[in-house]
Amino acid sequence: MASSKIVDISKGAIAPADSPASNIAESPLVSLPDSKMISKNLSRQNLKLAEQLQFNTKQNLLLAAAPASALDLLQGALKLVYVAIGETIYSPGITINHVYFPVTCVVSLHYVTESGASAETASVGKEGLVGVNVVMGVDSTPSSATVLIAGYAYKLECQLLKRLFNQDLAFQQLILRYIQVLFTQIAQTAVCNRHHTIEQQLSRWLLLTVDRLSSNELSITQELVSGMLGVRRESITQAASLLQREGLISYRRGHIAVLDHKGLQKHACECYIVVQNELKRLLPPSA
Repeated sequence: MASSKIVDISKGAIAPADSPASNIAESPLVSLPDSKMISKNLSRQNLKLAEQLQFNTKQNLLLAAAPASALDLLQGALKLVYVAIGETIYSPGITINHVYFPVTCVVSLHYVTESGASAETASVGKEGLVGVNVVMGVDSTPSSATVLIAGYAYKLECQLLKRLFNQDLAFQQLILRYIQVLFTQIAQTAVCNRHHTIEQQLSRWLLLTVDRLSSNELSITQELVSGMLGVRRESITQAASLLQREGLISYRRGHIAVLDHKGLQKHACECYIVVQNELKRLLPPSA
């Protein structure tokens, strides 16, 4: 599977956070929105944002909580990169050489069946780490990781992560706690997809996604959401229409906004709270 180039801004190449890359990966997950060329004319606002991120690893929860001894080693090795919607972080059976600490992006972990159907098992945002399975002694998985919300992430070579995990006990304990949070999300996703309504699933998914962003609006299509939940697009349309009529969300082509977070929680199942409580219990709050 071909993947688009990830933009490394540590050397000054900065992509606008709202612009997809021009060479988007072909993914069997969903059809992606029309792509646009990354602007070569960098605005001062984008430059300022990139500089702030480049020197502020605290915007990722794991990096913010990392012990000083580990962070000192990581600082020189971390590269701030821009990842575009549809970007393939890793593919089934392919060796994972780098891990990613999301800052403003969200990455979907999903499985694509032989028939081409797909469903998300979990997602990772600023609270976590994409590719964490490498610390468990494996260098590939049968599933995929694809960028769902474009943005920035810190990229790190797997070998350094594994070395720190094996040598620094405090860092190891932090990563293990995150793995438990990720396992909880995977378990609740399985329960939710089997036992809860489409409306509840959509509410849970929207809440978990916007909680990782600085905005309440997602640049995403209903087709993409249906691919995440593994349901028909028409089912998402019906559920979204119901939530919009009640004033909880608004949506137009390619955009969904959460208008009433607390109200949407009432429509979500307990799975959302279970995941959030486990995150709060096991990982320190962000700075």
